[in-house]
Amino acid sequence: MQILKLDPRALKDNPDDARRSKSSPQADALLLATVKAVGIIQPPVISPETDGGNGYIIQAGHRRVKQAIAAGLEEIDVLVTDAANDNGAMRSMIENIAREPLNAIDQWRGTERLAALGWTEEAIAMALALPVRQIRKLRLLANVLPAMLDQMARGDMPNEQQLRTIAAASIDEQKEVWKANKPKKGDIAAWWQIANALSKTRMYARDASFGDDLRQAYGIEWAEDLFGPADEDNRYTTNVEAFLGAQQEWMTANLPKKGAIVEVNSWGQPELPKKAERVYGKPGKGDHTGLYLDRDGKVQSVHYRMPEPKAAKGQTGSADGDATADGDDAAAAAKSRPDVTQKGQDMIGDFRTDALHEALARAPIEDDTLMALLVLAFAGMNVRVDSGANDRVRSQAVQAPCGATSTRTDASFDLQTVRVAARAMLVEVLSCRRGMSNSGVVSRIAGAAIGADGYLPNMGTEDFLLCLSRQALETAAREVSLEPQPRVRDTRTALVEHFKGEATFIHPAALFAPDPREIADLIGHADELDAEDGAADGGAGGVDTAPTPAVDTDDPSREAPNEAPDELEAAYGIAAE
Repeated sequence: MQILKLDPRALKDNPDDARRSKSSPQADALLLATVKAVGIIQPPVISPETDGGNGYIIQAGHRRVKQAIAAGLEEIDVLVTDAANDNGAMRSMIENIAREPLNAIDQWRGTERLAALGWTEEAIAMALALPVRQIRKLRLLANVLPAMLDQMARGDMPNEQQLRTIAAASIDEQKEVWKANKPKKGDIAAWWQIANALSKTRMYARDASFGDDLRQAYGIEWAEDLFGPADEDNRYTTNVEAFLGAQQEWMTANLPKKGAIVEVNSWGQPELPKKAERVYGKPGKGDHTGLYLDRDGKVQSVHYRMPEPKAAKGQTGSADGDATADGDDAAAAAKSRPDVTQKGQDMIGDFRTDALHEALARAPIEDDTLMALLVLAFAGMNVRVDSGANDRVRSQAVQAPCGATSTRTDASFDLQTVRVAARAMLVEVLSCRRGMSNSGVVSRIAGAAIGADGYLPNMGTEDFLLCLSRQALETAAREVSLEPQPRVRDTRTALVEHFKGEATFIHPAALFAPDPREIADLIGHADELDAEDGAADGGAGGVDTAPTPAVDTDDPSREAPNEAPDELEAAYGIAAE
C-alpha cells in the first residue's frame, strides 16, 4: 500500500461499484464546497488494472474524484492497494453501508471547535455548503443545559419547536425544570413537558408598530429566534408589559381623526361604545375608527358608526354643533392611554381588599357606623355571597351571634360578641377584588368611611410600577421632585429606589373615595326598585281597584306594607352619605 499523487482525470470508474444511483445535487454541492475549502481529507482508494492495462481503477471514493475534477484540482492524493479477487465488490459494499452520520450534538461540538480555531460562521457555512442560519441554529445548542445535551446525544432529540423553547430559557431555569422532569436511566425525556414548563410569552418585532425611539424608551431588547421561518422577521422580546406599553403609546400618538382607543373583551374582540354600530364595509366620512391590541399585541383597527344625536325640545339647529363638540371631547378623552393597565387594576383590587379587611379588623368603628356598614353590605354586587376572604359560599361569621344565644332563651345578644361578628361578616362580604367576589362601589364607600386608605401598602415597587404608563410614571416622579428620564425604565428604576426607604407611594386610582357618579347610579338603582314595587302594588292596568285596608300603626304586631322598600332606600341613602 502506497500513496501517490495522480491526476483525478486519469482514474477509471469501477464497474462493480455498489453505488449506482446518482447522489442528490445538494450532497454533491456540499462535497464540492468542502473540496474547495479544505481539499480531499481522505484519499480515494485505487488499484492497478488487472486486464493488462497500465491505468488505475477506483475502489472507493468515486464522488471525491468527480468533485475534485469539478473543483479543477490538477493532482490529488490516492491510496494504491492490490486488486481484490472480486474486483473490490465487497469492499465497495461495506464502504458505502458501514457509516453513520453525525448527530446534531456532534455537529454543534464540531462547529464550536472550528469557531474556537478562528473560523467564522460564514466560512463554516461555505465549507459545509450549509446556510449560515443552519450554523447559527447549531450554535444555539450552546445555550442548552449540558445534562440535556447528553440526553440528546443518545439520540433522544426534541423537535425543533421544543428545542427553540428550551434554548431561549436561562441555564438556571433549565436546571430547575430538568431536575423535576429528568427521565430514568434508559427512558426518553418528556421534551413536550420540559418545553411547556420553560415556555414564555413572546412579542414579535414584526407585530410592533412603534419605532426604535419607543423601543429604547421602554427598554425593549430584541432576541433572534433562529428557529423561525427564514423569510420572516423573527426578533422577539419576553418583556410583555414594556411591549404593550410602547404599543399603547404609539396608538395614542397616531390616532386618526375621530379615532379612539377601545378595550377588548375576554375573547379578544373590540368593545365598541354603547349604541355604536360596527361598519364592516368601507367607512364613511362620519364614521369613527377604534384602535385596539389583539391577543398577539398587534395593533388592529375597527370602524363603527354612532347614532345621530336627537335634538332636545326647545333647541334649534345648534344642537348638532353641541353634539359634535361633545363627540370631539369624548374622542379627545379616549385618546389618552389609561394610567394603569388591566394587571395594575387587578393589583389595586387586591391592595384595596387587604387594606379594607385590615381596617375592619383593627380600626375603631362606632356602633352606628358598624350597623350602617352591615346594611350597606347587602347592596353589594356579590349578593350570593362569594367571599373575597376565602372560597366558602356560606360564611362561618354567622356562627358567632348564634353561639352567643345558644344557651339563652330571651333572644338577647352580648354586645361585644355582636361587634366582633359584625366585623367578621363585613370581612367576608366586602371585597374590592375584580371578579365574582367584587362588592362594587359599596366596598369603596365602606373603606372610605373607616379610613382604610391608611392601610394601603407601598405601591412604589417594580411589579406595580411596571403597570403604569409613561405619563403616570412621569407625574409620580415630579410629585417627589425626581426628574423624568428619557427612558421609561430609568424613570421607573429611580422611583423604585426612592420608595425603598420610608417614603410611601399610593397611586390616586387606588384610594377608596368613590366617584360621585357611581353613588348616583347606586341610588338610581334603588329608585328603580321603588318604582317597580309601586307598580306591582297598583295592580296590572288598574284592574284591581279594591281599596287598601287600613293599617293600625298603634299595633306593634302589624307592619306597614311599604316598609321594606323604605328600608332598602335607606340603605342606599347610607351609601349616598
